[in-house]
Amino acid sequence: MVQATAGEPDRAGETAKADGYAWYALAVLVLVYMLNFIDRQLLTILAVDIKRDLGISDADFGFLYGTAFGVFYALFGIPLGKLADRWSRTGLLSLGLAVWSGMTALSGLAGNFWQLGAARVGVGVGEATAGPCAYSLLADYFPPRRRATAVAIFSSGIYLGGGVSLFIGTSIAMWWNSAFAVGMAPLGLAGWQAAFLAVGIPGVLLALWVRSLREPLRGRFEGLAEPAAVDPGREVWRGFVRDLGAIVPPFTLFVALRRGPAAGGVNALIAFSTAGAAIGLTIALGDPAQWAALGVGVYAVASWAISLRHDDREAFDAIWAAPAVVGINVGYGLMCAVTYASSAFGPLYAIESFGAPARTVALVVGGSAAAGGALGVIAGGAIGDRVAADGRHSRRVLVVIGALIASLAPYGLLLVTHSVTVLYWTVFPMWFVMSMALGSASGTIVNIVPARVRGTATAAFFLGATMIGLALGPYAAGRLSREFESLRTGLALILLALPPAVLFLGIAWRDLVRKER
Repeated sequence: MVQATAGEPDRAGETAKADGYAWYALAVLVLVYMLNFIDRQLLTILAVDIKRDLGISDADFGFLYGTAFGVFYALFGIPLGKLADRWSRTGLLSLGLAVWSGMTALSGLAGNFWQLGAARVGVGVGEATAGPCAYSLLADYFPPRRRATAVAIFSSGIYLGGGVSLFIGTSIAMWWNSAFAVGMAPLGLAGWQAAFLAVGIPGVLLALWVRSLREPLRGRFEGLAEPAAVDPGREVWRGFVRDLGAIVPPFTLFVALRRGPAAGGVNALIAFSTAGAAIGLTIALGDPAQWAALGVGVYAVASWAISLRHDDREAFDAIWAAPAVVGINVGYGLMCAVTYASSAFGPLYAIESFGAPARTVALVVGGSAAAGGALGVIAGGAIGDRVAADGRHSRRVLVVIGALIASLAPYGLLLVTHSVTVLYWTVFPMWFVMSMALGSASGTIVNIVPARVRGTATAAFFLGATMIGLALGPYAAGRLSREFESLRTGLALILLALPPAVLFLGIAWRDLVRKER
């Protein structure tokens, strides 16, 4: 006998169908996510020029791509995810889109490592609205039996945007550099700077389109009857400020002190411990920006978890006290260490190790990754929906584990080959199977948590992917590349993250099986 899990639909929800407007809204959200990853991924194809002009190493580049963006993307995703549970999701998403597009444009005005790093932080904060708002919207546009497929189609924007960004980046940069002699370009901008400006500005117009989307009833397929949009009164924004205080240092300490001296002492101990660890890692390994940013992130996440336990026990139990959710978040996050490292350094690996032209890499690697990733994430979601049609969500986790194991074959071939042709042929299958994991992992999350906390739970899901995968994967691969003077070695050693990933996913699978008996 299968027991109902948290967030499981009522009988009406099981037979409901998505209407035409739901598919229209999904198409708009896919465009948003494409732009999200165009802005995020543009850095990779321009890596050679950026490294040269700003005088940075592979480790520095890994920090710019991963940690500077990822830590703040993860942290602000938490209060913004809670805001998405209380306020207009279409309004919040359009605001975030305008912010990250503006910060992408400002990236084009950066003249040194720190300026570009600051702009990347801003991009991360703005993009933190995308996942929680979109996942929550899709869960109310589509019935449970179609949610994983809808979320997977939405997630295809990751790969479509990432692939398109390579072509756009090289095209704009090459055209700009050929059109203007050295020192004669407007404002003295290099081609890579012009590319950032060109892709950032149109996002503001798309934000107006997003704002026009209708807000669906929350939890309508679960038999709930919340208003379509929450009144943006003072209490909503007071709650948002409180949520910021629960995770943004140093306000976290003040929030903890209001709960009493003991809570303040625990928070201070966490702060001193993470600061000490960051200092120790800086002394041992260098790269102070990496460890300072990661230390802030770890401290903030710990503060948020404690605050959530005190202020919203239902959300805490659904996210931090559920072995299935924790197992998926950590396990998928560890897998993301590999996928984000590949995403960050894949184009550079082809250019530097094989002497491939940047334009060819943009077309072949970018196109293959976009096609493979988009088809794979949709396939993963659809397979997850099919195998879990009877409510056994543990089977979705098996799809994630299977995709992880299957990805080892093309990834390994990419690392051992010395033929650029073979490298090109491995890109599609590698990204196809890697992305299948996202389709089923995200589909599992939105189906096993209560409707009221979906936005917050989605933020926690992205927390694992970014704090573990994005903040550590690209930096680790770049640092190992610097130490061994081989990007191939750096990309190979990052595979050590996969055995513990399988372990945590196994914990999630076992917990769901127990609940389904």
